[in-house]
Amino acid sequence: MDKNINKQNVYISEEENTLNWIEIQSSFKKSFGNEIYNSWLQKISLVKEYNDYLILGVPTRFFRDWIVSRYLDKILEQVKSFKLSLNRIEFKIIEENKQNQELIKIDQLNKVTEIKDSILNYNRLNPNLNFDSFIKGKSNEIALSYSKKVCDHVSRYNPLYICGGVGLGKTHLLNAIGLETQKDNNVMFISAERFMYHFIKSIKKNDMVNFKDFFRKSSVFIIDDIQFISGKESLQEEFFHTFNSLMEKGSQIIISSDRPPMKLDRVQERIKSRLSGGLVVDIEAPDLDLKIKILKKKIEEIQNQFKENINLSDEVINYIASESKTNIRELIGVLNRVIAFSRVHNKVLTTVDCKNILKDVFSQIRVITVDKIQNIVSNYFNIALSDMLSQRRSRPLARPRQIAMYLAKKMTSRSLPEIGRRFANRDHTTVIHAVKTITRLSDQDDEMKKNINQIKSLLLEQ
Repeated sequence: MDKNINKQNVYISEEENTLNWIEIQSSFKKSFGNEIYNSWLQKISLVKEYNDYLILGVPTRFFRDWIVSRYLDKILEQVKSFKLSLNRIEFKIIEENKQNQELIKIDQLNKVTEIKDSILNYNRLNPNLNFDSFIKGKSNEIALSYSKKVCDHVSRYNPLYICGGVGLGKTHLLNAIGLETQKDNNVMFISAERFMYHFIKSIKKNDMVNFKDFFRKSSVFIIDDIQFISGKESLQEEFFHTFNSLMEKGSQIIISSDRPPMKLDRVQERIKSRLSGGLVVDIEAPDLDLKIKILKKKIEEIQNQFKENINLSDEVINYIASESKTNIRELIGVLNRVIAFSRVHNKVLTTVDCKNILKDVFSQIRVITVDKIQNIVSNYFNIALSDMLSQRRSRPLARPRQIAMYLAKKMTSRSLPEIGRRFANRDHTTVIHAVKTITRLSDQDDEMKKNINQIKSLLLEQ
C-alpha cells in the first residue's frame, strides 16, 4: 500500500478519510492556544478514520505519551464535534520525513541564553516564600529542620527528598532553600513539568548538548513535583543522567513529591533507588494548633498589607481551623471567604455566622481520590480490591470495576489515561466504555442509580 503524508498532515491511504483534518487542526489551535498547538498538536496527522475511532500519527513515542497524558480527553471532545460517532483515538508512531525536518529552522546562536531566559521567566524564586514566613508545627518541623541544615552544609544530606500532600508547604520549603543558598551557590529551581518542557524543546531543536550543560552546572539543583516524570521514559533517562552528573560533582539536590520515592508509579527502579539514597522527610497534614497559627499569621499579614483591622474572635478562628479538613491552601481560601463576608456586611462575625457562610464549603470539601473510590466501591460490593483490579471479567467483578471507573471520571480531575493506569494499567478506551455503560445503566436501571448515589454519599461523608 502506497502511503505518504501530505502538507496538511493528512495521512493518505487507500480509503479516503471523510473528516477535514485541516479544519480540525484549526479548531485545535483555537481551543488549545498557539503555544500548545505549535509545540504538540501541529505534528499530529490523520492516519485512518473508522466509524467509531481514529488512528492518528505522531512523530515519536515521547510525543504520543505526552499528548495522551495531557490532552487526549480534550482532543477526543474536539473531534467528536466533527463526527459524533467517534468514541476513541489510537496513536501510531510515524517517523517525520526529511521534507518536514527541513522545514524546521533552528537558530544556532544563543541557545543556552534562550533556555536561561525562559527558566528565569517561569521559575523566579519568590522572596515571600522564605524560612521566616514558614510556620512551624509538629507536622512539618522535621522537614523544616533538615531544609535549614542543607543550607548550612551543602551536600550533607543528598538528595534531600521532601514529600507530602498538595498544599502543605513543600514548594515553600524548596523556595526558601533556594533563597538561602543563592548568595554563595549557582542555584537552579525548576518544576519537573518545566524541566520536561525544556527537554522536549531541546530535542525538537536538536540542542541537547546545551540543555545538558545548562542543567548540570548548578551547585544547588532544586526540582519540584518529581512525580510528573511518571511514565515518561525519555525524560526519566535524561533526569537519571543529570542526577548522577550533579551528584558526582558534589552538587546539592533537593526534590519534592506528593509521595515517597518507592511509591512513585511508573518510574524506573534505579531512579527510585537514588531518590531514596539520601534523606527522605515528609510533611503531614497540619494539626489544629498549626492551623490556628497559620490563620493568625495570615490575618496579621492581611492587616499589615491593607492597613485595616480584621476582628475575628479566637472562637471563630478555632471553628475554621477545626472544620477545615484538607490542606493549608484551602484553609487560607476559607479564611479569605470569611473576611470578605465580614467586609461586605461590616459586622463582627460569630461562629453561627461562619457556619452559615461556610456550610456549603465544609459539606463539599472532601478529598476524593481514585484510591478512595476503589476502596469504597470494593467494600460496598463486598469484594476484594485485588479482585476488582484483576484481569478477571466475570460480572460480579466487572460491574463494580466499571462503577469505580465511572466515579473516578466524574468525581476526580484525573484524565482517562491516568484512571486507566490506576486500574491495573488498563487502556483509556476501557475507561471510556465503562463511563458510557454506567451512564446508560443508571438512566435505565433504578437499582444502578441507587447504588451510584449511595456510593457517592459514602465518598462525601468520609
